Amino acid sequence: MRRRRKAAALLAPVALAGCSFGASPEAVPPSPPTTPTASAPVSLDPFYEQPVRWVNCGPADCATITAPLDYERPQDGTIDLAITRVAATGDRLGTLFVNPGGPGASAVEYAKLADVIVGAPIRERYDIVGIDPRGVGLSSPVECLTDAELDELGAADGTPDSVEEEERLAELSRLPADGCVDGSGDLLAHVGTVDSARDLDLARAVVGDDVLNYVGRSYGTMLGATYAELFPERVGRMVLDGALPASLDLVEVTRGQAVGFELALRDFVEDCLDQSDCPLNGEVEEAQQQVRDWLASLDATPLSSGDRDLNEPLAAYAILANLYVPEFDYPRLRTALDDAMNRGEPSTLFDMLDDRISRGPDGRYTDNSTEAFYAVTCLDRPYRGSVEEVRMLATDWSEQAPTFGPALAWGLLTCQDWPAEGEGIGTTAAEGSNPILVVSTTHDPATPFSWGEQLADELANAQLLTYDGIGHTAYQRGSGCIDEAVDGYLLTGELPPAGTVCE
Repeated sequence: MRRRRKAAALLAPVALAGCSFGASPEAVPPSPPTTPTASAPVSLDPFYEQPVRWVNCGPADCATITAPLDYERPQDGTIDLAITRVAATGDRLGTLFVNPGGPGASAVEYAKLADVIVGAPIRERYDIVGIDPRGVGLSSPVECLTDAELDELGAADGTPDSVEEEERLAELSRLPADGCVDGSGDLLAHVGTVDSARDLDLARAVVGDDVLNYVGRSYGTMLGATYAELFPERVGRMVLDGALPASLDLVEVTRGQAVGFELALRDFVEDCLDQSDCPLNGEVEEAQQQVRDWLASLDATPLSSGDRDLNEPLAAYAILANLYVPEFDYPRLRTALDDAMNRGEPSTLFDMLDDRISRGPDGRYTDNSTEAFYAVTCLDRPYRGSVEEVRMLATDWSEQAPTFGPALAWGLLTCQDWPAEGEGIGTTAAEGSNPILVVSTTHDPATPFSWGEQLADELANAQLLTYDGIGHTAYQRGSGCIDEAVDGYLLTGELPPAGTVCE
């Protein structure tokens, strides 16, 4: 039976035209755009002018707002968007929308962590607001897979060794597409980043701001840049940390991440070899090969933990998913690998993996982040390649990314011939916007530094701030230099000096 998640009230982000950042947040916003239909123009005014009723939800205030399912045909139905707000602690400057990435991560839950996701000066001056993008979390969530199907897909052999294994993998790769069609219906064609960016503008108007002030991480940078492309005159102060350019296709994104995570594994191994509790030994290259040899051994002989088997794809994903935040991930990954590699005990590695994929101890998934990831990614970046082309990519990527490249290449099949078409964005120049700050980390596994350079170049009015370090994203990650530069920009609108590099 397919599980059903109950949508509740909570979220919002986007921006509006023609007003300076310093305008009063209580000022009446400019008139919203209208969208013509084949018969007559249909105004979006009722959506932009809707009242919002905030209710307390613990550390924040929460609400539900209404958006059109299809902005081109707003008369054809609506969806609910969850929005949450954590009030400024001092003299309020405005609203700061935040998004943690994904796609599929909840901005509602992220905003509730306001005390740790932004600096104290920002917490004092801004209301921190999060809106779950459509299809995600509490915003009319897509429903695609049962818990059992999610488990089956996660354990699928991502490095097939025979035609039969390739055929089985291709069959399993259809689960998200078929399930999304069955469980999400018309919503599936309207969960792309363009529609979510329009929702941001709607949310900006509903909270009473004239422009959108925004901090987006990872996929949240693509959402923010898309907003800037659609509504450049409504961009206030925008920080894009861990850039994901909209101009990259799915093969380019996947290859970049395969190489990025391979380099991150090397960073982990180098650090591990300097620690007394490291389960690896020898030179860095030898230790990396030890990891690959151990993963390959699980293909034939998985490790059992209760009613679960740790096979090669699950172990590889557990490692990859814990290469994001070195100061937190590396120590526990050393322990988990020591338990699994030297004692045959995979439970610690399973716990780490479950934590990253929102799988509870009872085997139930606590949110729809994985389903939303497929639905948004495959709509934004459809893949038209064949099994033969994927096989060639897997072989090619194995040279530069031997640990993760082949499996990530075969993962492209999930988006093959996706059963819905959305509105793509192509590129994000955002001509006429206020200055945008792009932040990029030199050793970022998920959003490589070159993507930060690319996005800063594509945007007409942007500046790159570099963090010379390891890990995914940079703001509030321990660099006082980065935090001071970002906070200063959000408070004054002044960019850090061109070419600034922080450690």
